[in-house]
Amino acid sequence: MDERIINSVSSQIYRQFPEVKGSHPKVKSLTATQSLLIFEGKAKTADGKQMPRSVRVVVDQNGKIVKVTTSR
Repeated sequence: MDERIINSVSSQIYRQFPEVKGSHPKVKSLTATQSLLIFEGKAKTADGKQMPRSVRVVVDQNGKIVKVTTSR
């Protein structure tokens, strides 16, 4: 996957999920036209504890986000 597309998708995800900002995504190929980007980070809970956060993004070859899922 093109680095330009990864950077574009990353900036969109960082705005929506600031707790994963700064993490470089792991890129996996799903099909010939889609890739999976996995962002890892830590979110702060209401009681101040750290919780791991994973954001999975399915992207087509043009950089359009198809699906976003996240763990809690």
